[in-house]
Amino acid sequence: MHAQIVYESMFGNTAQIAEAIAVGLRPRFEVTMCPVSEAVNPPAPVADLLVVGAPTHAFGLSRAATREDAAGQTDDPVEIEIGIREWLDAALPVGSPRTAAAFGTKIAHPPWLPGSAAKGIGKRLRHLGYHLAAAPADFLVEDMTGPLCRGEIERATAWAAQLGATEPATSAERP
Repeated sequence: MHAQIVYESMFGNTAQIAEAIAVGLRPRFEVTMCPVSEAVNPPAPVADLLVVGAPTHAFGLSRAATREDAAGQTDDPVEIEIGIREWLDAALPVGSPRTAAAFGTKIAHPPWLPGSAAKGIGKRLRHLGYHLAAAPADFLVEDMTGPLCRGEIERATAWAAQLGATEPATSAERP
């Protein structure tokens, strides 16, 4: 079976989580992964499992303005023109049941801080006709630019292993 991971990352934290998810999926899936800037086409239902992730910006998915702001806080190149929001908004609905999962990164402190890119991704994936294999998952960073909180890499690998144990959606499973 094939899993495709598409992610958006400004400071490398979401990319690290995507890598950890790939590790957790590899026992069961052939995994390909790419940053959203390289995912030229909108999601196509060729993968048995589509996993999509992004950082939380301004309580949800990034926009061009928040990506531009992030670019000003790092010397690393940051893709400003396209993020997961735009990529999913350009996608066509899936014609047959497909399985997906959503993840995101967000600041750990204060713990009551609202918002989640993962939840926004999950909502968009369901709207496109995907069945979510698990509830959208947030992985925590210490500060806006990172690093990841202790244990989050391991938690992401374990979350992915649980995804790998979930059977992909088939026509018989969906009404």
